[in-house]
Amino acid sequence: MNLKDLNNLDQDHVKDRLLEMMGVEAKRSTGSWLFGTLTAFGVGMLVGAGVGLILAPKAGAGLREDLRDRLRSASHRLDHLRDDPSANPQTAGA
Repeated sequence: MNLKDLNNLDQDHVKDRLLEMMGVEAKRSTGSWLFGTLTAFGVGMLVGAGVGLILAPKAGAGLREDLRDRLRSASHRLDHLRDDPSANPQTAGA
């Protein structure tokens, strides 16, 4: 591609082609940067959780039972807060 070919392109593509010819690229959009960052963060969380479970000091059955109990207790607390808003200090004054 040369400069004469740029006349045949629409305005949006001219900028991209000029930058490509100079060997640089356009600035990434915030959305694409954020998506990549959040994806890397999510993968890191999953890997960290997996490593944590593998290196846990309890056997699998005991660990699963503890996790199940904690999830149930958290679920019960959330149900209680939803049913009784005055129990939640953040919404009690509202």
